[in-house]
Amino acid sequence: MIRRIKGIIRKEFIHIFRDWRTLMIIILMPILMIVLYGYAITLDMRNIRFSVIDDAATPESRELISGFSENGFFVLVPNPKPITRNDVEHLFRRRDVAMVLVIPNDFSKSMTMQQSTKIQILVDASDSNVGTFINNYSNQVFQLFNQRHNRRLPLNVRLEPRVFYNADMKSSYFFVPGLIALILLLISALLTSITITREKEMGTMEQILVSPIHPVEIIIGKVIPYISLGFFNGAMILISSRILFDVPVRGSLVLLTGLALVYIFVALSFGLLISTVAKTQQIAMLMTLMATILPTIIISGFIFPIASMPVALQAVSRVIPATYFLIIIRGIMLKGVGLPELWIHASALTGIGLAMLTLATRRFSVTLET
Repeated sequence: MIRRIKGIIRKEFIHIFRDWRTLMIIILMPILMIVLYGYAITLDMRNIRFSVIDDAATPESRELISGFSENGFFVLVPNPKPITRNDVEHLFRRRDVAMVLVIPNDFSKSMTMQQSTKIQILVDASDSNVGTFINNYSNQVFQLFNQRHNRRLPLNVRLEPRVFYNADMKSSYFFVPGLIALILLLISALLTSITITREKEMGTMEQILVSPIHPVEIIIGKVIPYISLGFFNGAMILISSRILFDVPVRGSLVLLTGLALVYIFVALSFGLLISTVAKTQQIAMLMTLMATILPTIIISGFIFPIASMPVALQAVSRVIPATYFLIIIRGIMLKGVGLPELWIHASALTGIGLAMLTLATRRFSVTLET
């Protein structure tokens, strides 16, 4: 069995290096996509989750809190017990909230004496769009609050924002990790989607049909070469993002590599599934482009927040691999989170990959029998 798989792997590498189109996909396309799509448009947000540290606990402080939560832009997250400043980092790392409003204990007293009052907001700016939106809209809420309570001194309450993870509010910090997820999915699925259809077009499928090779051996032999190429692609994209956009990797590079390999495995399995359905390479490429680019950009959280989508689309996003890997790669690169915060998303990604690979193997078995 191992000898037959090695033969398939060797044959697949020969096909890859003799096909200039495949080499262009592997080498040129990732670099072009990183360069061309490294910047994106900042979009308005809704349903931004926030918590409150209310040291004052007065009617004025509760009125200020209601100013944030009385519309659809901010959603107050209820907590079983009052949170402290030591809980902020934990809330951000778990993605429970994107902002924490800190009201000091002398808030109402300072307002009564018409003294300058400092209100602090702690912002998770790993998503620069959300961070910018929170700052801008918080200023509007404070201005309305000041106008209601002190028309002569409209700046009685001053805002002191403190930004986490992306102090300069660079949009590239948010979008470049998303581009890595998009490119890895597209390239890996594109490479494997044409592997079986190429056998059909070249007439070598008949040789496979008469050989004593099990469908599982064929699938394994075709996946392994592309896993190594996908790993090469991922390293190349990560290095390019660091050089071109100075995007940091604050977490474990080993963990990022391991989970990226899982994601590549999912993309390769998806490409194999497409290749068992498509009859020509052109159809396989078209199906791959439609099934990877549009869902990843629109539904996975790459640009548009999932919380702002209709419930039906939120349900659809749960079956898109990029939805989970976007959380993984942004968490590791920007927040430095570890496996305890990411194991649920990694498990979901692994489950999707195994399901796709199983389905691809079964469909390929049927193809051989017919």
